Amino acid sequence: MYAYVAARAGQQEEFYKGAEWDNEIKDHINPTVNRPREIAYWRKHPNLHGWMARLWLAREGNELRELDNFNGVELELDADDLELLEYVVKERELPGTSGFFFGNDADDYYYNDDLKFIQIARAEMFMGFKVFYNSSW
Repeated sequence: MYAYVAARAGQQEEFYKGAEWDNEIKDHINPTVNRPREIAYWRKHPNLHGWMARLWLAREGNELRELDNFNGVELELDADDLELLEYVVKERELPGTSGFFFGNDADDYYYNDDLKFIQIARAEMFMGFKVFYNSSW
């Protein structure tokens, strides 16, 4: 699970679609597309993922039964989303989410990281970047 900033939606997919592996630097390179910059990373934070999935479902008009389809989906976050997320994190109201790949509740473990992510995301938005959440499991 990770969050990143980019100039536009789809930039991450464009970067990796045209990227080549450079053995010298041990990383992907793409001379035509800038790589989005990661600003947060979570390993097994199921309730945050559940919150993001529910945001996606509500935004897209999908039903909760399609929660399992929320993987590898680029979800753009706006200032209102961050405000709501901050409230939910501080009030410890992230929705309980379980599943094969998720592990146990990690809300306490990631509490400070979640708040730091929100702070960084707001600063990036202020600078004109777009903030995205994505996951791969």
